[in-house]
Amino acid sequence: MTATHEPLSKERRAELRERYLKVDTANVADVLDELGHPDYGLASSFWPIHESQNKMAGWAYTIRGQMTPYSGTGDPEKMKAVSGLQDGEISVWSGGGASGVCFFGELIALGMQHRGCVGSLIDGGIRDIEWIGKMNFPVFTQYRSPVQSIGRWGVNAWQVPVYLPGATAERVRVRPGDLILADVDGVILVPQELAEPVLERAEELTRKEVAIREDLNRGLGLPEVLEKYGHV
Repeated sequence: MTATHEPLSKERRAELRERYLKVDTANVADVLDELGHPDYGLASSFWPIHESQNKMAGWAYTIRGQMTPYSGTGDPEKMKAVSGLQDGEISVWSGGGASGVCFFGELIALGMQHRGCVGSLIDGGIRDIEWIGKMNFPVFTQYRSPVQSIGRWGVNAWQVPVYLPGATAERVRVRPGDLILADVDGVILVPQELAEPVLERAEELTRKEVAIREDLNRGLGLPEVLEKYGHV
């Protein structure tokens, strides 16, 4: 993976995001394996807060924080961080893991959604789940907690590389602009510079699976399917 890459245009980002919503994390994971990138799956402990909103795709907008006591009635750094979100981005929250506090609730989620944010991925907790469920705003998180972050956990940086727990590696590095895809099978990251070739191959696999299902449904046996399509 190279350290630098040409940024995608706003229009291209929107197009790719819509196409990613039509493929599965499983196929994307298989493609990454084919390309020699086996460790971009995120930990299975991330789960969608609502089963009806279990699919999201978007470009990572990273927010980093830490457990730290402070005075005051709010976290101004958090407000600055979320104000930078743009269309098609997923807010990716790191810094705390199982700290026991929620990183945000309904009102911040609503504000992010109005800025064009299309979901959140949180290595931490969330509250106001019932209300967020009415917003059609997908969230994958580690846990739920009614305990607020004010005075306990604060944002210390945003739009910087962050680490999240991985499936096959201890940590997965997430950079601003990387592609996040999540569905009922879990969450996977695609580095921005690989987003286009990975998507094209995942779309090929998706079309192949559609053809296989059609053949199986019309009575073709598994040996015939393997002979016709190879490994599936």
